[in-house]
Amino acid sequence: MKRVALSLVLAAGMAATSAMAADMATKAPPAAAPPPSPWDVAITAALMTDYNFRGITQSAHQPSAQAGFEPRYNFNSSWQGYVGISGESIDFPNNAAAEIDFYGGIRPTFDKLALDFGVWYYWYPGGNCYGVANVGGISGCSGPAAGALVPNKNGLSPVAGFAGNEIVANESFVEYYAKATYTFSDQWAAGVQYYYSPNVSGTGATGNYVTGNVTFTAPSSWFPANTGLGGYISGDLGYWGLGTSNIFYATGFAPFTTGVKYTSYTNWDAGLGWTYKAFTLDLRYYDTNLTKAECNAFTSASNSSFSTGNITTQNPSGLGSNWCSAAFIGKLSFATNLSGLK
Repeated sequence: MKRVALSLVLAAGMAATSAMAADMATKAPPAAAPPPSPWDVAITAALMTDYNFRGITQSAHQPSAQAGFEPRYNFNSSWQGYVGISGESIDFPNNAAAEIDFYGGIRPTFDKLALDFGVWYYWYPGGNCYGVANVGGISGCSGPAAGALVPNKNGLSPVAGFAGNEIVANESFVEYYAKATYTFSDQWAAGVQYYYSPNVSGTGATGNYVTGNVTFTAPSSWFPANTGLGGYISGDLGYWGLGTSNIFYATGFAPFTTGVKYTSYTNWDAGLGWTYKAFTLDLRYYDTNLTKAECNAFTSASNSSFSTGNITTQNPSGLGSNWCSAAFIGKLSFATNLSGLK
């Protein structure tokens, strides 16, 4: 009887084992996770007390807003292609409605070295021309006859050598750029960028801009754990080598027969910021080494004021502008990716 009982137990065990094996054979393996999409979109927005571009206000030292998005495609872990569009509110001398930026390029990455090569187009729609009409058919304001005066929006007319800050209707222009950033550690990174334009702000002048920056990112241990808080300190130093304008900007200026030679200048900024998840609050100081006279000659600022101290060969009108002067700017920005919202 014991042998029969033992045989029954063994048979039952073998049957159970066979059933389990059969179940295992028929169950499908767990589905592999789908690979991440190579596509992504970056979204940005900002409010700032002043829109500053290379040390020069683009909003007449008034608040400005920005919004943009950037579709991206990751060819692999080291190569990314992108295009983007961004819009900023501005206050230009020619009453342009806004700044709309179109750009695109590629971003190769080699370990701690990140590169970026691309092209950027600054579009300023809705501008008006202020100055002399039909100057030899070159970049003149449209008017009834050559030499007709079109006063600047601040009421100044380009007469008797006291040019009222002429400005073309279309200040749109293109730049080509190359950037490099090296991340030394979790805290330190440094970069250098180069930009070239054959026609800065529609003036006809060439522009070669070189800038470098250093960023210190605060260690996470400096902030309460699991709060999403962070911080940084950064600074930039740049140099814009500017060429000579077309003849439109030299109208009425005896020293100039082909255009105005703009002053190449240095600009810098330094500041600190706090981050919370997708938000950043940045407080920054900007300045340049341009005088008010040099600034006026380059910007054709609409709020310029006369002073005998501003009368120079380059700027015989005596008008001076504070658009290139020191400024302290606060900026609240938002930046995220669609992949991070899923």
